[in-house]
Amino acid sequence: MTAKATVIDYDCGNLLSVRRALEHCGGEVEITGEPAKIKDAERLVLPGVGSFGNAMEELQKLGLVEQIREFAASGRPFLGICVGMQLMFDSSDEFGMHDGLGMIPGRVRTVPRHGVDGKPHKVPHIGWSKLSPAAASQTWDGTILDGLPTPAYCYFVHSFAAEPADEAHRLSDCHYDGQRLAATVRRDNLWGCQFHPEKSGETGLHILRNFLARD
Repeated sequence: MTAKATVIDYDCGNLLSVRRALEHCGGEVEITGEPAKIKDAERLVLPGVGSFGNAMEELQKLGLVEQIREFAASGRPFLGICVGMQLMFDSSDEFGMHDGLGMIPGRVRTVPRHGVDGKPHKVPHIGWSKLSPAAASQTWDGTILDGLPTPAYCYFVHSFAAEPADEAHRLSDCHYDGQRLAATVRRDNLWGCQFHPEKSGETGLHILRNFLARD
C-alpha cells in the first residue's frame, strides 16, 4: 500500500521541493491548508521557511494551530522541517518572544555567533554538516535515521536552533565550529529535522523513506 503524506500549506514552506522528494520516495502527497483534511491525514509534514513569528501567525490565521496539536496527540506520524521543526517547541526569541505549538518542551534561540574557540563565524549557518548521535550511547535503530550511512551529511540553512528541555528528545546533533546544535528531534510519534531532507541528496531521501514507513 502506498504511504500517504499530507503537507501543510500555510505560505511559509518549500512545498514543491518537499512534495517532489516525498513522491520520489514513493509517497502519495497532498498539499493543503484545509483543517478537515489535516484532521484526517495519515501522516503530516510541516515544512517552514522564514521567521518563527510569521509562521505561527499564518497557522493561526488558517485555524490550524489546534488542528495540528490534535493530530500530534493522535499518535500518527508527524514531521517538522526547518522552521517547521522549530514551531514544534514551546517558544522562540526570534524578533521578540513568540509562542510555538508546544509539542516538544524547549525553546528556540539564535545560533551562537562564535565558535567554541571564541572566533566569530557567519550566521546563518549554511551548508553541509555531519549528523552525530546526540548521546554517546544512543542508537538510531527504529528511528527516521535508521540505516543512515556513516558519516551522514545534511544541508542546513538557519539562524535559529531549537534547544530541547529534555536531552532524550535530541536524536542527532550537528556541530558548527564546535557549537552543538540540535539537528533531529523526536518525541514519540513526532519528528523534526532542522536541516532540509528534500535538499540533502540520498541521505535526505533515506530519512523521508523512513518517515513514510512510520505508522
